[in-house]
Amino acid sequence: MDYTDKLCQLENVAAYLDGELTAAGLERFEQHVKECSICANELRVQRQLLCTLDVAFNDARAFDLPKNFARVVTASAENDLSMIRHRHERRRALKLCVVLGLISFGLLGAATRTIVVDPLRSLFHTARVLSDLLFQALADAVSTASVLVRMIVPAQPGLRLLLMLVFLASLFCLSLLIVKYRRAQIIE
Repeated sequence: MDYTDKLCQLENVAAYLDGELTAAGLERFEQHVKECSICANELRVQRQLLCTLDVAFNDARAFDLPKNFARVVTASAENDLSMIRHRHERRRALKLCVVLGLISFGLLGAATRTIVVDPLRSLFHTARVLSDLLFQALADAVSTASVLVRMIVPAQPGLRLLLMLVFLASLFCLSLLIVKYRRAQIIE
């Protein structure tokens, strides 16, 4: 027997129990266990552990639920929630939710500003800018319409038609010029 056979290799105990040793390794291990009390004791302990685990996991003591289990649980839950159905309980729950919300915002501190206040401020700023833009566009449209009406109203009927056609033609030409200008910018 050489020096490596005399050393205890406790990982071989698990390999032996799992059936992972080769035929030669199995023979050497069994011979070693006969001579080594440490490995024999470790083998016994691991076998006891495996037996205990087998008993624990193979114990098929299942319990049966009563036939009316769902009905009993439902009735119990409804009974527990019956107080919330009253008006004063709903008010109390709402007050409690408001207080908890205020406490959570207070505890958040500076984070409340970045999470709640800043997005709301940004939303209101955007809404204000859009409403200013809309108001300015509407004011300009009314101003333009009043100038056009003053220009067209005193004119004679034939002249009104001619001025309206010139105005529409100029709008068409302006839109064409804007489109060409944009295309030139995109190409460059």
